[in-house]
Amino acid sequence: MEAMLSTAPDHIADLAGFVTASPTSYHAAATMAQRLRAVGFEELDPRRPFRGVTGKRFIQRDGAVVAWVAPEELAEDAGFRIVGTHTDSPSFKVKPGDPIRSGGWTQVGVEVYGGPLLNSWLDRDLGIAGRIVTRSGESHLVRSGPIARIPQLAIHLDRGANDALKLDKQQHMQPVVAVDLKRPVMEHLAELAGIPAADIAFHDLYLFDTQRPAVIGAEEEFFASGRLDNLSSTHAGLTALESTKVGTDVAVLVAFDHEEVGSDTTTGAGGPILQDVLERIAAGYGLGLDATRALLARSSCISADSGHLVHPNYVGHHDPKNHPQPNGGPLLKINANQRYATDARGAAIWLAACEQAGVPTQPFVSNNSIPCGSTIGPITATRLGITTVDVGIGLLSMHSARELCGVQDAWFLARALEAYYSSAA
Repeated sequence: MEAMLSTAPDHIADLAGFVTASPTSYHAAATMAQRLRAVGFEELDPRRPFRGVTGKRFIQRDGAVVAWVAPEELAEDAGFRIVGTHTDSPSFKVKPGDPIRSGGWTQVGVEVYGGPLLNSWLDRDLGIAGRIVTRSGESHLVRSGPIARIPQLAIHLDRGANDALKLDKQQHMQPVVAVDLKRPVMEHLAELAGIPAADIAFHDLYLFDTQRPAVIGAEEEFFASGRLDNLSSTHAGLTALESTKVGTDVAVLVAFDHEEVGSDTTTGAGGPILQDVLERIAAGYGLGLDATRALLARSSCISADSGHLVHPNYVGHHDPKNHPQPNGGPLLKINANQRYATDARGAAIWLAACEQAGVPTQPFVSNNSIPCGSTIGPITATRLGITTVDVGIGLLSMHSARELCGVQDAWFLARALEAYYSSAA
C-alpha cells in the first residue's frame, strides 16, 4: 500500500489543476473533452447519427459529458459498466439586467443556485465564470479574475452576529463589484471572451471562489478546495476512464449537470442524455429493443458523489457508531429509504472493486434524526432499471465555498473506479 500511495500526491495535484480549470459545469465539461481528445477519444456530435460506437468515444452537451470505451464486438453476456458523477456545485447565478446601486456601491444581482452554505461565501474574493451565448447561437466560455465580494456586516453594527447569524438570500447575498462602475460587467466579460458586447444574446454565469486549492494540515494530509462536491468524483472517473483498455463490457463515464437543483434538465440525471447514448451504442451493435433491455439488465452503475466525514465539533449530528475518517477510504453510502441507491448486490460490486484495487472503503449511514441528501444514483436506477451503488469521498463542510477532504481518499476513489472498469477487461 505504501508503494501505491506514492502516486497520491500526483493525483491530488492533477485534481487541483482540474478544479482550477473548472469554475463552472461548462468549464468542467470543456476540460474533460480536452483531456479525452488528448488520450485518443473521438468526439461525436449528438445532433448527428453516430458514425460508429466502438473504441474510445464521447459526446459533450453544455455542462455534461458522456464518454465510453467499447469493444469491436459485443459478447453475449456483456453489459455497461457506468460511473455517474455531476459537474455542478452550489453557487450564485448572475441575474440578467442592469447592475444594482445601493448605498453608493455598484452590485451584481445574483440568484442562489442549489444549497450553498451562505456564510462560507462571505468576504471571499470571487470571480464570475460561465458561458455567454451570442445572437448567432455560439457559446463562449469566460472567466474573470477576483472582481466581486459579498461583504459581511461588521460586528460593531451587529453585536449578535456571533450568536445567530441570519442571512437573507435576497438582501444580504448580493456582491459588490465597484463603487463607480466605469463600464458594465458584461462588457468586461465580453472582452475576456473575445466577442463584442453587442453580440451577447444571453448568459449562464456564476460566482466562483478564486482561491486556489491547497494541501494543508500539520501532516499535509488534507486537501482544501472549492467544488469538491462533485469534481472530486468527476476527476476520479475521468482519470479511471483515461487509463481503461478495451474489455468485454462497455465502460461508460457520465458527468451530469444540474444535480444540485434536482437533475430534471436536458443534461441532468433526470433527463434523457445517458439513456439516449446507451441506446445509441446498443443500436450501433445492431441490437433491437429486447436485446437492448437485456443489455441494460446485465449492467451496473457506480454513482460517485461526495459524502460526510464525522465532524469533530458536531459529533452528535452523525450516527453514534458510524464515524468515517479522512484517508480511511471512499464511502459506501447506505440509506434505508433509498436516498442512496445502494443495496446488497450493488455493495458487493463496489467491495469487489475496492478489493481488486487494494484500497480501503468505509460504510456511511446517517443519524436517523437527520435525513441525508440524495444523489444521481436513485434517479439513474429508476430511469434505467440497473443495479446502482452510491459511493464517494468524505468531506468536511460539504456545500461550503471551500470544502475539505483527505488527500489519499481522492486517489483511493480513482483506483477503485479504475478496477471497476477493468474487471471485465
